Amino acid sequence: MDPYVLKTLNAERRARRAAILVTDLGDGRDRIVREGDPVAGELGEAIARAFRTGNSGSVEAEGRTFFLNAHLPQPRLVVIGASAWLIWTAPMARIAGYPVEIIDPRTAFATPERFPDVVLHAEWPQDVLARKPLDSYTALAAVTHDPKIDDFALKAALDARCFYVGALGSRKTHAKRVERLLALGASADQIARIHAPIGLDIGAASPAEIAVAVLAQTIHAFRSRGLEAKGAVA
Repeated sequence: MDPYVLKTLNAERRARRAAILVTDLGDGRDRIVREGDPVAGELGEAIARAFRTGNSGSVEAEGRTFFLNAHLPQPRLVVIGASAWLIWTAPMARIAGYPVEIIDPRTAFATPERFPDVVLHAEWPQDVLARKPLDSYTALAAVTHDPKIDDFALKAALDARCFYVGALGSRKTHAKRVERLLALGASADQIARIHAPIGLDIGAASPAEIAVAVLAQTIHAFRSRGLEAKGAVA
């Protein structure tokens, strides 16, 4: 591999940005394609598919054979609020490849005893996110019902273009949340990305079922990235 190409690829990986190493198997030439870079034709379609799935492999395009080596950051799920259903969410999400971090300044809820083996920050979201910024490979769920805790994190998630943003609460609660986020400078288009009420509508009633609904919605949002504008998402 060309040293410059390797250096570029490593820089993208350190910055948690997705990139694909495209190798022309006919002449051996390599190039880096970053997520969002315009690539036309059959090769562009194959690259877009690789960004969605994270799968590497050879493809035929424009009469040539290419190998696409996909390098995607590991998605993560950041939850604002140490809610009871996270006891079920955290292990399921870890198995599915979405490690969970919990942020909650309420030390009575954010305890290692309640959430063993989970990265836990018993601090205000603004303090944690200043050290560990959100990005487009992060999902964020705000579930405290407390605007002083949730709203900053939701605005930060929208600004960072997190692939999934969800918030607990009824439609009436969300209408008030929309007013507060608009006052914080969020646009209507940004706010429309929030899944509220949170989770797929599967009639979830128990904490374990809520965990399934939220995790399923998170996975769907991740795997359908880039398809919304094309109207290809059911």
